[in-house]
Amino acid sequence: MLSRVADSLYWMSRYLERAEHTARLVDVHLNLMLDQGPQSGAAHPSILLQALNFKLEDNEKSIEAANETPEDIYALARKLTFDRTNSNSIVSCIVTARENARQIREQISTEMYEQLNRLYLKVIAPDVQDIWNAQPGEFFADVKESCHLFAGVADETFAHGEAYLFMRVGKNLERAGATVNLLKAHAPSLADPKAATAGNYLEWVSLLRSCTSFESYCREYTADLRPERILEFLLLDEEMPRSVRFCSTQIETALETIAVLTGRHRNSKLLRNAGKLRSTFDYTSIDDILSGDLNRFLGDVRIQCSAVHGALFATYIGYTVETAVAVA
Repeated sequence: MLSRVADSLYWMSRYLERAEHTARLVDVHLNLMLDQGPQSGAAHPSILLQALNFKLEDNEKSIEAANETPEDIYALARKLTFDRTNSNSIVSCIVTARENARQIREQISTEMYEQLNRLYLKVIAPDVQDIWNAQPGEFFADVKESCHLFAGVADETFAHGEAYLFMRVGKNLERAGATVNLLKAHAPSLADPKAATAGNYLEWVSLLRSCTSFESYCREYTADLRPERILEFLLLDEEMPRSVRFCSTQIETALETIAVLTGRHRNSKLLRNAGKLRSTFDYTSIDDILSGDLNRFLGDVRIQCSAVHGALFATYIGYTVETAVAVA
């Protein structure tokens, strides 16, 4: 596969996952504000911004103002949704994903491109902000559903070969990083076993809903929300699609298959990094994590995700001529 095709597939998948994740978090945050009110610590916009890893330069005053009134919080949510100057806003992510798909139009199925193009046309429509102003929840639901439809269409219409695996790596690497960022944003309440207040309870509900995991958590542990159980579920669960352990296993499996298909299995740095990430969760327990520094653990996981990303590009996308000759 050409490196440019792998690059576009990887980033198309990552940006769509990012758009879906951002839409869900902003929607959950707005609903939490209605439940608790803008003065509640759980509805503080800094949690949302940290979870999304947004850097809004020169906007500190607007962030502080968002603590004051619902109107300001809605203004911040609108910025996270439509600001084209920020590459991580929902609309920017969808536009970038569609551009990556356009560049490899002949490599993906017609159904995939049509589904992504429909979503693109929705979010750049002239009246889209009026629709958002009237019913932001419906707008976010439409974005999430469209991203899920794309994933389903890709699964059913795209050959599950090398190209599909690059999409799978991109999605799961983005998802693992997003879950880690989300847990870091909520770490102050999660790291304290005595933090079970009414405000924190709603915060933890919003955390689980942000990972589409509230019902799954309740089936596993009942509705008794405890910090250590939430961390265990979102970090170490083997079956929950948004747990970091599940994502790391998917990443390693996909990369091992790509290595066999491309004949690059002799270059093991990428596989070592992927295996290290996966083994972090295979050989630890929630007691081990909580007995140390939670923020440091999450930071280390984020570094490992970055290492996988860097090794992936060095191996398959930005590799040198010497590397290509050596592999051949």
